[in-house]
Amino acid sequence: MPATAYFTHPDCRKHEMGPGHPECPERLDAIEDWLLTTGVGDALDRREAPLASLGDLELGHDRMMIAAIRGLGDQLSDDVEAGGPRYAQLDPDTAMNVHTWNAVLRGAGAVLAATDAVMAGEIENAFCAVRPPGHHACHDRAMGFCFFNNVAIAAKYALERHGLKRVAIIDFDVHHGNGTEDIISGDERILMASFFQHPFYPHSGTEGRAQNMVNIPVPAYTKGAVVRELIESLWIPRLEEFKPEMIFISAGFDAHRDDDLGQLGLVEQDYAWITQRIKDVAKRHAHGRIVSSLEGGYNLSALARSVEAHIRVLADL
Repeated sequence: MPATAYFTHPDCRKHEMGPGHPECPERLDAIEDWLLTTGVGDALDRREAPLASLGDLELGHDRMMIAAIRGLGDQLSDDVEAGGPRYAQLDPDTAMNVHTWNAVLRGAGAVLAATDAVMAGEIENAFCAVRPPGHHACHDRAMGFCFFNNVAIAAKYALERHGLKRVAIIDFDVHHGNGTEDIISGDERILMASFFQHPFYPHSGTEGRAQNMVNIPVPAYTKGAVVRELIESLWIPRLEEFKPEMIFISAGFDAHRDDDLGQLGLVEQDYAWITQRIKDVAKRHAHGRIVSSLEGGYNLSALARSVEAHIRVLADL
């Protein structure tokens, strides 16, 4: 049986935020097509993402926020039926369509189902090809293309539902995962390690850090070799000391040198190297348990190639 599962769902393609928006359904198509072309997809245990329950969403988010997003989706459905607007705008970058509610439930559901499967020993690790992304979603606010914080919810789920004592979150998106930090900051059961371009959206991550955060801001045009050195000297010692029993990855690929939404200089080999270092830690302390979930990555070719590199390491291909 394949050691790596691949969770996705057609509902994740139906969410879209208008013509020309970079966070588009074609992102998942590009990944699927490339994995098919390279043969990597054939080596994976493909699974359909279930719908997350409202109770599980509440592990990371305020109940009123969840109700507000659900209500907005219901209202939008009524409006569209009556010939009204097709989108409901949450912030300048983030909008819902009539399919968004199901898409966000599938996104969170994928990561939770992956957590269950890894904890049950059915698979060693998993990649969740879902959208919209999640790491900007705060405890009580959707923002930055994100509605619910899939990885933060799953980290809390592993602790609360599966009884783990320590889990780590690794975030290598070009943007700081402010929502994840908002949800888990100060929770000594969770160690979060990230690097991100700074100064840059969402203009956070450098001040008032809690002890369980390892934030590495890097300037624009930083290349992969520098990032590798910083990971080796700053992430790895903290992870080794923390000894996580499971690792979650916010896998954003927009730090790639070809991605115009950021100005960092990583390439596919850097993502493979980062994944291998995470996997080494997981093998030593967490029985290899890793759940990775898609965040950013907006140049479709670079995204697809980078996801392939990431999955090849996860799956030992």
